[in-house]
Amino acid sequence: MAIRTDVVRLYRQVHTWTGILTGLILFVCFYAGALTMFKEPLERWITPSAEVAPVAFERAGELIATTRALRPKVRDFTLAMEPVLTGAAPLRLTWTEGRFDPAPWSATLEPDGSVAVKKLDPSGIGLLVDFLHRTAGIPGDLDIGTLVTGVASALYLVALVSGVIILLPSLVRDFLALRVTANLKRLWLDAHNILGLVSLPFHIVIALSAVVFGLHDQIYDTLNQVVYKGQMRTAIAASSPFRAAAKDMRPAAMLPPPDLLKRTRDLSPGFHPVGLEYHDAGTRAATVRVWGHDPRYLVRREGFVLMGAVDGRIISTEYMPGHQGVWSAVVSSFFALHFGSFGGSIVRWSYFGLGLAGALLFYSGNLLWIESRRRTERRAGGPVAQSRSTSLLAAATVGVCLGCVGGLSLTIAAGKWLNGVVSDLHAWHWGIYYATFLGACAWAFRRGAARAGVELLWASAAATAAIPATSLLSWLAPGPVPWVPGRLAGVDLVALAGALALAGMARLAERRARTGPRDSVWSVQEGGMESHPAANAAD
Repeated sequence: MAIRTDVVRLYRQVHTWTGILTGLILFVCFYAGALTMFKEPLERWITPSAEVAPVAFERAGELIATTRALRPKVRDFTLAMEPVLTGAAPLRLTWTEGRFDPAPWSATLEPDGSVAVKKLDPSGIGLLVDFLHRTAGIPGDLDIGTLVTGVASALYLVALVSGVIILLPSLVRDFLALRVTANLKRLWLDAHNILGLVSLPFHIVIALSAVVFGLHDQIYDTLNQVVYKGQMRTAIAASSPFRAAAKDMRPAAMLPPPDLLKRTRDLSPGFHPVGLEYHDAGTRAATVRVWGHDPRYLVRREGFVLMGAVDGRIISTEYMPGHQGVWSAVVSSFFALHFGSFGGSIVRWSYFGLGLAGALLFYSGNLLWIESRRRTERRAGGPVAQSRSTSLLAAATVGVCLGCVGGLSLTIAAGKWLNGVVSDLHAWHWGIYYATFLGACAWAFRRGAARAGVELLWASAAATAAIPATSLLSWLAPGPVPWVPGRLAGVDLVALAGALALAGMARLAERRARTGPRDSVWSVQEGGMESHPAANAAD
């Protein structure tokens, strides 16, 4: 396909600068996003499994009644079923007791009919990776972080479109061409192009949905003024099945959970329930959301049917897979495509791989710009040493990317050792991550990209290897957090593969630092960028 050279040049500049402006933010979002696909196994890997005797699901009503007798003020709670209706797993109620005490409480039914109530101490690693995915780790208010990632996603969409236009003239000739030669820049460019083209549909979906998620408030504020004339909240409240009008709070007996599940199966035989969320329990206004999934449909992470807990009537199927209206089905599909909440394990592993590939895409984009600057300055007769802006971007790329990788690996491994030892494991997770991340960034700017790149790669490899090493030590010398073979071995195997990959990258980076071109920002040779006195003066 023929496109004028000046047009391609213009789009190349657009692609370059949108990528440079957003690359580091999106690296963190994509790397953490890949981990969110398995945040539940990570939580279980860190948290010791509780020894609770199995109780038949038919006794769920007894658990609810006994718990409410002990805690009469608890009207909103969730009955978890994992796995569902097997009769071999513990039944558990969870709830919180006010905004100033957000830590969840739980109640389990003992074989003798008594109820054990305790305060839970979740590890919080799932919250951390989700926060990083949504905000790129920008501390402070969540809305500010999501706004930044929303803007970055909009620029990311521009970068995708401009990148495709750049490749159109050579698409047929160079598609899937990976030229392994002495020209390292060509190799990185081919890898960058292959990753971008092969995963283009995935990136378009992620970019579009991330713009909507990140700029959600701004979009709704605009709709409120332009479409609803300032009355959007009133219109939404009037059409919501959860509206609080005319609630009857007089006491009333609720249907047993097995009856509620039977009504759910009658409504949708293919729906697999995983939990019952009660509101206003013990009153005539009591409702229950039967949460679950149906692999035949694209939904948000899970769908639900809203029912009356007293009479079992169906109140709303607006979020029920297969029973939604057109608009709700479209919105649910949008969420599902972003979160990968469909298709089971195959899609989950695919999204995990695509997330890591996306992070590599942004990392390689920065490397290409840095190498292109070296060639441009050489042609322009500039100094052999690269400019300060180039060296700073190289250091930032190394510090941010490897700080994110190493920080997450280290806090995951540390979580298993700290669980049950510290009072607030959630705060420790965040402290370890940010201390590692900021330390890596400071180290990269202090040591320079070439030296810090090698050192931080080895450090990230060691931090990632600490995950399977922790499991191995737990197995050899069981302690308060036992190793769980088989069920969670995938966490250790993936971490081991990641550690080996990072170690391999460290060896390659070390070789390039010693033997690569002297005027490269990645060189530590005498006369190279890092030892050149003009490196800090040229700009």
